[in-house]
Amino acid sequence: MGGEVRISGAALELPGGVTVRFMRTLRLPEQGTHPLPPGLGAFPLRRVSDFADRAPEQWRTRGGVLLPVHQREAMWLSFSSAAPAALQVGVGKVCAVSGRPWSDRLSRDPQNYVVLPRQPWLDGINSGAGTIRQFVAVPLGLGATVEGQVSGAEVWGGVQLQVFGLRDEPLARWRAEQSRRAVSTSGLWGVSASAAAGHGGAPAFPPSAPGAGPVPPPAPTAARSAPAMGLGAGGRMHQEVYGDDRPLDDWRTEPSGRVFAHLATAPQWRAITGEPAPPSPVDRAAYNAAGLPWFDYYDAEGDDLPAAGPLAGVEPVGDWLGDDEQPWVPPAPTQITHLGDDSGRVTDGEW
Repeated sequence: MGGEVRISGAALELPGGVTVRFMRTLRLPEQGTHPLPPGLGAFPLRRVSDFADRAPEQWRTRGGVLLPVHQREAMWLSFSSAAPAALQVGVGKVCAVSGRPWSDRLSRDPQNYVVLPRQPWLDGINSGAGTIRQFVAVPLGLGATVEGQVSGAEVWGGVQLQVFGLRDEPLARWRAEQSRRAVSTSGLWGVSASAAAGHGGAPAFPPSAPGAGPVPPPAPTAARSAPAMGLGAGGRMHQEVYGDDRPLDDWRTEPSGRVFAHLATAPQWRAITGEPAPPSPVDRAAYNAAGLPWFDYYDAEGDDLPAAGPLAGVEPVGDWLGDDEQPWVPPAPTQITHLGDDSGRVTDGEW
């Protein structure tokens, strides 16, 4: 379905000039509301089709990409786009914006997508009032995922992305408006260069080409049946999910591209790809002790979406798995950086 999706380094390139990166970060405490945590580098991505002899059969059927995550590890999604696009984000085929079941159509009531490049990132599920609950990886089968709590079953796991472009007439109007404004190509519409780069931080490890490195003999059967991972809800942070100010019929009715991202455990990643998974991220105490930055992003002109009903009652993963973290010590005010609001092909499958 849809057009070509490619891996470029550690980024996914979707049709229409849309780029998505899965970013590593610190896991927030589940009490209180916090600033944006730092980016600790992008997760590596590999094509499922490159490991047809070792990837689980279900993954081969669904196609897409895989990335390695540790249990309880947090992530956020970084977006960029060359032109306006509507991007749906699913967690176990539950919409991370509306809390409704996955749909192949855009909806406005409630809105089931984010608007690019207006939305520079998404760190978790929409919890309303200018906040989100952080994406945190947990195994399927415990009931702790957003999918399990909202739908009552854990079938899909992973992350689903689907993009829609503007119809020809609205796109032509947008291009004409850009020409009239003579927008500088050095910036990203409405977002400063520092904000466009994400919450900060250079990649913690260099991305390599899909399938690079030595490939071991086929993995044992146990690797093929390793537990799948999904995303649960973690701590709350300040982040707006912006409403769309365009008429719904400005967007195409059919997606231009989509991709299923499978979350592999560290042992599963090694067994499938032959590569070691990145080490577990630094803990919050060590990060704060080093005086490293956290981030705050506020847009006074943004129209934040209200809390999504089905997502409002999702319980954090600590309620299911217990809290294994040291007591929270908040960052000093001087550590919080305020961000302004200045003006290879992936195969798809059945899911």
